[in-house]
Amino acid sequence: MNCNDWITGFLASDPPRSKSLVVTIFGDAIVPHGGMVWLGSLIELLAPFGVNDRLLRTSVFRLAQEGWLGAQRDGRRSSYAITPPAMARFVHAYRRIYAPLNVHWDGSWTLILNGDGALNAAERSAVRKELLWEGYSVIAPGIMGHPAADGPALDELLKRLGVAGKLFVVQGKAMRQVSGRALSDLVADGWDLSGVAQGYQQFIAQFEPLLAAVRAAEAEGALAPQQAYVVRTLLIHAYRRVQLHDPQLPVELLPTPWPGALAYELTRAIYQAVYAAAEQHIDATLRREDSAAPAAEPAFFDRFGGLA
Repeated sequence: MNCNDWITGFLASDPPRSKSLVVTIFGDAIVPHGGMVWLGSLIELLAPFGVNDRLLRTSVFRLAQEGWLGAQRDGRRSSYAITPPAMARFVHAYRRIYAPLNVHWDGSWTLILNGDGALNAAERSAVRKELLWEGYSVIAPGIMGHPAADGPALDELLKRLGVAGKLFVVQGKAMRQVSGRALSDLVADGWDLSGVAQGYQQFIAQFEPLLAAVRAAEAEGALAPQQAYVVRTLLIHAYRRVQLHDPQLPVELLPTPWPGALAYELTRAIYQAVYAAAEQHIDATLRREDSAAPAAEPAFFDRFGGLA
């Protein structure tokens, strides 16, 4: 199987939704180039995936309505950029995607308590939804927790929801003097990892053949820039869908072997193989509409522990 055969088969069997694909392309390809894109370039970037002009315009309109994108006009041309409030969420989400799996457990848990009912019903619902998305679990009524909480990300989340200062946020460890259950038992009680593991296993089965095809194309010098861009985009789109359901538990609390580790290494290997050629396509596409479009920022090359 070559790369074109794999791409054709993937798009036929699991075509990405246009709105979600726009989010993937903004996060993976446009944010490193300044976060703004002209509509003509965006149309060109979506075309290889079978997304036509009308469908793309509908997708970006909806993302703008939801506050993810802001639109500007310059004569007859339109441009789109991630809004400042949404940028922090983009950066956090994509930091999770590209970061090595090296979260270790110090034996403590971060607990969030709504002890005195300071939140109203709408605030409680919003906090619960966002914390579940961040990988937290309901430990007990009114208490959510995580064994490896990202403090700055949690602070940003609470501020964004307008509930900073309304919740108790504490860290706790087991008392050595007391014979209690091991805190690691909270993982089995709080998370069902079987669905996430299955998602990773399906991802591995789907993308392992692609790694072989990419390496063969590299060896033959047959990996074209647009082809590399399509591979990179589909890779991150599929990995993002699985990985963002992963609660990001410390490695000591995960089942062994954990398929997320193999999925990460597979994603890293494919990304390393195609990113440079894909950048050629992205640069050329952005500069057809804007000759001053910036090259990828230095932070881009830190992805997956460093792009060679």
